[in-house]
Amino acid sequence: MRKTLLLSIILLSSMPGIQKSLIAQEKTSLNQVVNTLKERISLAGYAQLGYTYDDAAKPDNTFDIKRIIFMAHGKITKRWTCDFMYDFYNGGMLLEVYTDYQFEKIKNNVNKIVLNTSCSLIHVPYTIENELSPTTVELINCYSQSVCYLAGVSGSDKCYGMTSGRDIGMMIHGKLFHDFLQYKVAVMNGQGLNTKDKNSQKDVVGNLMIYPLEWLSVGGSFIRGTGHAIADSEYTGIKTGENYAKKRWSAGGVVTTSRFNLRTEYLGGKDRNVKSEGFYATGSVCFARNLDFIASFDYFNPNKAADFKQNNYIAGVQYWFYPRCRLQAQYTFCDKKGNGQKDSNLIQAQVQVRF
Repeated sequence: MRKTLLLSIILLSSMPGIQKSLIAQEKTSLNQVVNTLKERISLAGYAQLGYTYDDAAKPDNTFDIKRIIFMAHGKITKRWTCDFMYDFYNGGMLLEVYTDYQFEKIKNNVNKIVLNTSCSLIHVPYTIENELSPTTVELINCYSQSVCYLAGVSGSDKCYGMTSGRDIGMMIHGKLFHDFLQYKVAVMNGQGLNTKDKNSQKDVVGNLMIYPLEWLSVGGSFIRGTGHAIADSEYTGIKTGENYAKKRWSAGGVVTTSRFNLRTEYLGGKDRNVKSEGFYATGSVCFARNLDFIASFDYFNPNKAADFKQNNYIAGVQYWFYPRCRLQAQYTFCDKKGNGQKDSNLIQAQVQVRF
């Protein structure tokens, strides 16, 4: 009885110490979890809001929200990552979700061959502009007419629809010869954003960029596949539900210096028997601290035989008031030909904040 009583007293007297030890262990475990999450997961986002006056639209002026984007990047292992992007504006829309694995191989201790594979919902690696973030593109409307049409960014190609330049598939990409050459090869549904394939054919997409100088890159890209029209096209005559041969190609270059940037590209397309083409040149010059002058020429013709061409002449300024945050103001004169269209004027202002 005495032994039992003594043991009980010892256990009771040691309980506060045991409790403190358990609490300390719980705090340590929680700190480890928090630190692991901080090391493995990074969050980012941005918003673009502004004002638009367009004398070709009704109503002709409005305050508007372009994008409200949330992004997450997770490190599963040293070579395995996962990315997520969501747009909260206009009801919400999943833009990207993909996983990427990196392989590395050293050959003769001279050339480092880097091979990556990505799968799921990703940017289509077609054209230079399509893969650029709206936070870095100089223009408030972001992409040229030809990229919007041929890459499906805006939905101006009714057959293709609005895909934000993204699709579901798998891509192999990497760099060769001390980053002198960058390649991307993808197999994709060809149907666009968050959409299952509507035919049995897949699109093959290729992209090759060469970096001969530190400030210069040149290259091209292509798409070969079979489209499935989701609406009637006013330019090609293709009807809803029809399958059609779809071809795209592009060639261009980028000049990047501390004071001057220029991006230019020629694009061509062929849907069934209808050919389209476009060209753009967009540049910016830093002429004062954090203040850039922007100019762009943008040409596109969705049907070369019928001549529906439009030329856009753009001029504007942007002021970087904080890293990755800016104010923009731009004027666009739209010179329209064919289809009874009239020339129009577009005035835009935008504020961008990013974290």
